[in-house]
Amino acid sequence: QVQLVESGGGLVQAGGSLRLSCAASGRTFTNYAMGWFRQAPGKEREFVAAISVSGALTRYADSVKGRFTISRDNARNTVYLQMNSLKPEDTAVYYCAARLRALSSFNDYDYWGQGTQVTVSS
Repeated sequence: QVQLVESGGGLVQAGGSLRLSCAASGRTFTNYAMGWFRQAPGKEREFVAAISVSGALTRYADSVKGRFTISRDNARNTVYLQMNSLKPEDTAVYYCAARLRALSSFNDYDYWGQGTQVTVSS
């Protein structure tokens, strides 16, 4: 089992920034690629960003490319999502997820956190 706990969500004005954190515990963090997904009210959960086990590879949804940055600190068992130039359409619950071995942009992750709310006001 891998337990994932997100933090760092909140209310921010359009154009502002937030950094989300996801702390992992349980199985060996360095065996897992990590991803961030989000779900807005009335919409399906969608991929935001993913990072490989080593951190060398990253992948982003087109909607956040150039504004969001995913990173990980394997010594701290933590993955981050730096979100800049936030827009009202970024409002959603953001979920952290862990996938054994390879990163993915699909909902095929093995473990999920409970989510953290991000609200961007216009």
